[in-house]
Formats: sequence, C-alpha cells, structure tokens
Amino acid sequence: MLENPLNFVTLKETICMNWYVLYVKPQTEKKVASALEKMGVEVFCPTLEEVRIWSDRKKKIRVPLFKSYVFVRLNSTDRQQVFAVHGVVRYLFWLGKPAIVRDEEIAAIQNWLSDDAVTEVRVRAYQPGTEVKIASGHFKGQKGVVQEVGRKKLKMAIKSLGVIVEARLKDLVN
Repeated sequence: MLENPLNFVTLKETICMNWYVLYVKPQTEKKVASALEKMGVEVFCPTLEEVRIWSDRKKKIRVPLFKSYVFVRLNSTDRQQVFAVHGVVRYLFWLGKPAIVRDEEIAAIQNWLSDDAVTEVRVRAYQPGTEVKIASGHFKGQKGVVQEVGRKKLKMAIKSLGVIVEARLKDLVN
C-alpha cells in the first residue's frame, strides 16, 4: 500500500467532506478557528465588524456572527480530531446525527458578508414578546405575540382572534 507523505487530498476524500457545526466555549470562536486552521482543518468562522464604545474611546472589533459556533469542513472519519483543540465542546446534532451544512449555505453566508450593501446584521432567536406573522397553515397571515419558545415550536397569542396558537418555527416570519 502506498503512503501519502505529502497529505494529498484525493478526489474521493473531497467528495465525502462536509461542513459540520462545532459548539465551542463562549468567546473562544476566533481562537478555536485559528487553532483548527493550524491543524490543517478547513474552518469558517463568520465575523462582523462592530464599533464598541467605552467611556474614553471607540474601537472597531470583529465579533462572531454566530455566538459559540464554528463551521469545519472535514471527512466524517476525521471528525474526532477537532477535540484536540481547547475550547471545542461538541458537534451540533440534528435528528441524532451531526448537523451538516450544505456548501451552498456556507457560500451564501460568505457572499452575504462580503457584500458592501449589507451594513448591519443581527442573529436573534425568538423571544417572548416578539411580534411574528404566520407564513403558512390555517392561520396564514395572522400576526401574534410570542408567549413561549420551545425547540421546534412556540406558543403565540393572536389577539385579533382571541386565541393562543402553537406554531412550528418554520411557519413564522418576523
């Protein structure tokens, strides 16, 4: 059997490589990404430039777009190597398997962040008190106020109908 002393990536390995989502300790996203890059792992840690104001100065700093998350592109057999880096907690799972992000979604985030027309970006979860609009289903078009947030559903009050509705998160629009 031939060895691969130069660590060439074969076509088969490239096809099997996926983007995974790593959950990392808070405020270690950039350090973890840097350490993983030094190990030779393809990493994507999207950041934004933000102006922070202190009492004596203003400063532009780069902050992660997704707090506590870093994207890594690996072959599924190499997934364990990321745990050698301090700050990596676990992979994000979806339906009992490590969540895989499509190449197109990573490219869309990269394109979006490089677009000069985008001046401000915020990533938020639904919070109680947020007003939302139902995008599909029996109550399509109705607006309501979020009361409770679960993993896949939330409860919202639709005042115009005088009811509380439980909705799947994909059926909502801010």
